[in-house]
Amino acid sequence: MLPGCADDTCPKANPTPRLAVKVPIVWVLGGPGSGKGTQCGKIVAKYDFVHLSTGDLLRNEVASETQRGRELQHIMDRGELVPNDVVIELLKEAIVKNLQKAKGFLIDGYPREKHQGILFEQKIGPVTCILFFETSDETLAYRLRNRARKSFRSDDNVNIIQRRIKTFNAEKDLILDQYSAKVKKIDAEKSVDEVFADVQRHLDVLVD
Repeated sequence: MLPGCADDTCPKANPTPRLAVKVPIVWVLGGPGSGKGTQCGKIVAKYDFVHLSTGDLLRNEVASETQRGRELQHIMDRGELVPNDVVIELLKEAIVKNLQKAKGFLIDGYPREKHQGILFEQKIGPVTCILFFETSDETLAYRLRNRARKSFRSDDNVNIIQRRIKTFNAEKDLILDQYSAKVKKIDAEKSVDEVFADVQRHLDVLVD
């Protein structure tokens, strides 16, 4: 640990220069079942942003069967969390790959905790705005149960649903407080089209 640094998020510990991203970077946050995936699809269709999901990036890396992918598989098989610096590196590589053509970057479900956001801004660049889809726990649980009945998803049983909501709630306030000036809260209890109308009001000012 470097002198004067409390942890590995200290800027002195991460001297790599940030990327020169000249288009909007938007984080999309909300509880499981808040409709993030649906809204991200609509955002991509209208604004032609590059949609990046850390879950997809991790799964793709494992499927690639590279050395890093095999190491990630071992970590996940042990039930451990993938280190933040690995997640950041995957995001950074994906952004670099699309840097020349992207009209914006949509980072789906990220950050999951405060220090992930800090590392992102240190190693990649500042977030432009954060779309936060507000939904009650009751609505989240109802939507996830309904989705489970339709899709038979193994991660949507009652116990796992409650754990996922609890985990999200434990971190969300720390993230929102850290970036309060950039957070755009959206009532996700509304219909899909009404929610997207609110989304557009926040994004249109970024792309004009």
